[in-house]
Amino acid sequence: MLYFDRVSKEYGQGNRVLDNISLTIHPGELVSIVGHSGAGKTTLIKLLLAEERPTEGIVSFHSDNIHRLKGKDMVNYRRKVGVVFQDFRLIPNKTAYENVAFAMEAAGKPDHDIHEDVPHVLDLVDLKDKMHHFPHQLSGGEQQRVAIARAIVNRPEIIIADEPTGNLDPLNTYDIVQILKKINDLGTTVILTTHNKGIVDNLGRRVISMEDGRVIRDQKSGKFTM
Repeated sequence: MLYFDRVSKEYGQGNRVLDNISLTIHPGELVSIVGHSGAGKTTLIKLLLAEERPTEGIVSFHSDNIHRLKGKDMVNYRRKVGVVFQDFRLIPNKTAYENVAFAMEAAGKPDHDIHEDVPHVLDLVDLKDKMHHFPHQLSGGEQQRVAIARAIVNRPEIIIADEPTGNLDPLNTYDIVQILKKINDLGTTVILTTHNKGIVDNLGRRVISMEDGRVIRDQKSGKFTM
């Protein structure tokens, strides 16, 4: 599904943040990408989101070089990728329902689909009873669950969760990870970047370890080791 073929990225002369990365992420996988700050995780995600272009190599989705997509093709690709950030990025003056609905409105979905799908995904993340609460009325864990609902409501093929538990306590961290596992069990590919050793060890899924812009370890059922 996702292919990195000898991908490198430089910012300015000599500042190589990714160095000859080759890897494949298959449909339906749950993959943790781990590494210390500066290892290259964030740049890898930016390449997947087509926010950055590789200096060398190709990043492909199925058979398409995503950095050659233009116009409608790029819009269609980005709709296949849902993103969950560490800082939630909710709209403060919109309720949980409205935050999720906004993602569907932006994708041009009709009102009857919005009315049907938004309560469903909020129920999936255990927030159906708080759909009319504003972000300031929700805990950090609940806000992150709204962000996850927003990311999945348009049924993307891939969810990228970029340090999604970085601002959460252990209990909320556990809840968020269980939701991501539930989403993966439903068939969505999940790519998780994290510094949290406990999350990775408990998942027991594929772990890609990065250091100095390189993949130093790729284990099918791994632990957090650096």
